[in-house]
Formats: sequence, C-alpha cells, structure tokens
Amino acid sequence: MLISTKTAPVASRWKQKLAEHWPEYASEGAGLGLFMISACTFGTLLAHPDSPVVRLIDDATLRRCLMGLAMGSTAVALIYSKLGKRSGAHMNPATTFTFFRLAKIEPVDAIFYAAAQFAGAISGVYVASIALGGWLSHPEVEYVVTLPGRYGYRWAFAAEFAITFLLMSVILRISNIPKLNRYTGLAAGLLVMIYISIEAPVSGMSMNPARTAGSAFSAWNWTAIWIYFTAPPLGMLTAAELYIRSHGAQRVLCAKLHHENQERCIFRCNYGR
Repeated sequence: MLISTKTAPVASRWKQKLAEHWPEYASEGAGLGLFMISACTFGTLLAHPDSPVVRLIDDATLRRCLMGLAMGSTAVALIYSKLGKRSGAHMNPATTFTFFRLAKIEPVDAIFYAAAQFAGAISGVYVASIALGGWLSHPEVEYVVTLPGRYGYRWAFAAEFAITFLLMSVILRISNIPKLNRYTGLAAGLLVMIYISIEAPVSGMSMNPARTAGSAFSAWNWTAIWIYFTAPPLGMLTAAELYIRSHGAQRVLCAKLHHENQERCIFRCNYGR
C-alpha cells in the first residue's frame, strides 16, 4: 500500500521553523504581553476614580498626556530591550504582515509571529487582571479596551488608518537608512506618546489588532472590533505601497525596527549590503 507523503514536507517545514525560531516568536509574545501589563497598570492609575493619581490630577487631558508618556516610554524600552532586539519588536500583526508584503518575512514566520502577538496580548491582560483585580475591571478602566469615541465609527476608522499610515511611513523612512536605523524605536515611541495624548478620544488609539483583542478578550467587549482589525493593516499596507512606488522594494533593508545589535536576524535581510 502506498502512503501519500504530500503533506509531510509542509508539516516538517512548520516544525523546523518552530524549532529554529521559537526564541523570536517567544520574544514577540513576551514583548506585547509586557506592553499590555504596562497599559493596564498605568490605565488603572490614571483612570480609576479611587486612584491617588486621579485624586491629585483632576484634569482628564493631563492624565491622558501622562498615559501617552508612559506608553511611549514603554514602547521605546521594549524596542531597545533584549526581547525587542531579538524579534525585531513588531509587537503588532499589522506590522508583521506589512513586512511580509514587503517580502522581508517568510510566510511561516509571519503566521507564528501573529499567533505569538495575540497570545502575548491576551496573556498580558490576564496577568494584569490577577494583579489588579477589580480595579482593572472597573467601568472607568474596563481592561483598557479600545473603543470609538464620541465622533463615531467612521471617524474612528479614519483615525486608525491615518495614525498607522504615518507610523509605518516613519518606520520605513528611518529604519532603511543605516545611519538612522538605531533611532527608529525613539521615533515610534514618540508617535505612540503623541497619538495617545491627542488621538485617543477619537478611536481609543489601538493601531494594533492584537492589542485590541487582548483587552476585548478579558472585558468581553467586542464593540467595533472590525475597525481595529481592518484600519491598522490597511493604513500600514498603504504606507508600504507608497514607499515601494517612491523608493523601490530594494530599499527595504530588513523587518527589524532596531538592527544595530548583536542578536541574530531571521528575516530576509539586506542590512549588511
């Protein structure tokens, strides 16, 4: 009897990638998990009515700016951490699949990265919920879910598209210049800080399907989830398309946000050229 082995090469390729690149996958998941723990912690401190910070600072706009500073700093710290240097610090499926579109990531790696990012986000919020208890589930905090603001769904979609378009545009222009690559994380963190301070009232400032899913899963609040699963990828892919048309695909060096380090690179990398 003949036994078909057509699926064997595919299965073995997945196993091979997992065996070889699991440290990068784990770093991606851990990075976004830590980001979500930070978001839940600072979100609670700056939104819960019984928080000493809320009692001290009555101005909601000022507290939102402090949240932006906290999360922008968290993003920078993670990008330049050992975890970020190892994985490339995408921490966002939209970023990963944009670099896949740019032919910098192999399909199997992209899928494992996305899976790790969703798992990390959900786990991060769950860990924070254990530590913070009812404080995190309070209606004023609600697991730091991302929801459309008072302007409605259309403006939320447009805002998510715009901020992700700008973020990816900046990342591509800075990361693909070897002399400036080391500053990519600082630019990304600065944008995160500005977006939370200014744009959050419009869309909740997600930019990240996994980040939104992490909070939605614990809060069991899936309001307008389609916005955060469509607008960020579309915004980043549009930025990538314009970059290719104006600069050429050959100008995209690598999928790492920070390449000036001693960690290995698993991507289709042209950084050394």
